[in-house]
Amino acid sequence: MLRIEHLTKTYGDKKAVDDLTLDIADGEICGFIGPNGAGKTTTIKSVCGILGFDSGEIYIGGKSIKREPIECKRRMAYIPDNPDLYDFLSGIKYLNFIADVYGVGAAERQERIRLYADMFELTADLAQPIAAYSHGMKQKLALISAFIHEPEFLVLDEPFVGLDPMASRVVKDLMRKKCDGGGAVFFSTHILEVAEKLCDKVAIIKNGRLVAWGDMDKVRGDGSLEKVFFELEEGKA
Repeated sequence: MLRIEHLTKTYGDKKAVDDLTLDIADGEICGFIGPNGAGKTTTIKSVCGILGFDSGEIYIGGKSIKREPIECKRRMAYIPDNPDLYDFLSGIKYLNFIADVYGVGAAERQERIRLYADMFELTADLAQPIAAYSHGMKQKLALISAFIHEPEFLVLDEPFVGLDPMASRVVKDLMRKKCDGGGAVFFSTHILEVAEKLCDKVAIIKNGRLVAWGDMDKVRGDGSLEKVFFELEEGKA
């Protein structure tokens, strides 16, 4: 589903991402882990075609994000760590706008909006302006919008921030269901316990470079993901 080859992105004299290579197959959830400033968001924005990059290549379903960006974006949904929504719209108008962008028909969108809004317990608030939403409600609305066009590939930057425990569980269940249906998920998180339990693969990045990568069982070995992460941060692994 995703293949990143030798991705490099520079800001001035700083390499935010330095020769990063990884791949995620259909059916896999991959966690992307690292300290603040490690290059996670830069990588994610490059994958989504939001940021250009200096060298390397990124493929979504075998198609280049450089050469076929629209086709790549049709196949994915991206949720940033702080969703920037249109506050002047109501929740339902925002979801209909997203459905229009992706060409989702009237019957399908009604069914999916009802399904996901009920899951996230947001149905009663859809008529309210987004400006009146709490951070958690905005996060839920953004997540609902990501599922409306049934993307094959989900790219999520800190998707659990601001969510209550019930909504977090819904997101985890939807991520696994997406992969069970042949899709894939690439997401960043600081919650190592969630990544360890949920992910098939894990990538750990430090100072723009990939320092650990592979199947979860292989990366954590006989210990925990938290132990491996802090050993890498302290330079012991």
